[in-house]
Amino acid sequence: MSNPTPPAPPASGADADADTPSHAGRVALVGRPNVGKSTLLNALLGEPIAIISPHPQTTRESVRGILTAHGAQFVFVDTPGLHAPRTRLGRWMNEQAREAGREADVVVLVAEVPRLEQDSGQPRPHPADLELASELPGSRTVLCLNKVDRLKDKGLLLPLIAAYSRACTFAATVPMSAKRSQGIDGLLHEVRALLPEQPFLFEPDTLSDQPVRFFVAEFVREQILQQTKQEVPHGVAVVVERFDESGKIAQIEATVHVARESHKRILVGARGAMMKNIGIAARERVEAMIERRVNLRLWVRVTPGWMENAERLREMGYSPPGRDQPEPEPEP
Repeated sequence: MSNPTPPAPPASGADADADTPSHAGRVALVGRPNVGKSTLLNALLGEPIAIISPHPQTTRESVRGILTAHGAQFVFVDTPGLHAPRTRLGRWMNEQAREAGREADVVVLVAEVPRLEQDSGQPRPHPADLELASELPGSRTVLCLNKVDRLKDKGLLLPLIAAYSRACTFAATVPMSAKRSQGIDGLLHEVRALLPEQPFLFEPDTLSDQPVRFFVAEFVREQILQQTKQEVPHGVAVVVERFDESGKIAQIEATVHVARESHKRILVGARGAMMKNIGIAARERVEAMIERRVNLRLWVRVTPGWMENAERLREMGYSPPGRDQPEPEPEP
């Protein structure tokens, strides 16, 4: 997938010339749910490829976005938020995030600046952030303190940064606001310094190496999360059954799997109105990405218990942890 309008290089230096060695590598964005990892990825790329919603665990699979600028190629990997899993799917999501961190050349720990505690007036790190920081390789990890716009007094960042530093000796710390695209150049500068010297891994105009059908499923799921609010939980999966670009208009068919009959009724809506609105909004996102007209058809299917069923997860593209091992025998 190519980027039709590549973002401008960072302002912190001149463009690299032919004699300057290139830097390239994978950069994993890791952290708890809802700290702004997907918003950060979109801000870094200048393109909204990662889906966004106010719900935790919106990112279910790793999303790869590629930025080539300033003599470097950053292969960013947006990962699912690390959380206490309740389902087989949740365990798989956590493993996706941890595996991305293990394989990355650089890790960016994204943590949000907490809201001020009324009793002390001091922002304090979330305990889960400190625990995660202690597990990371500090020499190749950058701490991204996101949502700094919550603090009017930026001097309060100093004790917050000190608290994180006691858990991990980071290569660098960058306060920023991904939502406002503030601090992007600083983060790119620090990450670039940690990337290995090597040729680019992809063509310079590549936006992502993931197939368009992956983003189709994501864009449909994004609209479901945004338009159904709290009525339909995260027990929704989207599988693209057909993707045909041979004609003037791309023909796409997808099945939306839900866990309950009541969720199907909500998604379909009165006379199909809800699903029609979801389809229209998702289609517009797909058309903007591939720059051509699309005919998107959606069906809703009730698939009870799919989040705990290894076979169903594999069919939907989620390979559960321990997929090469037999299912454990039930206890007597």
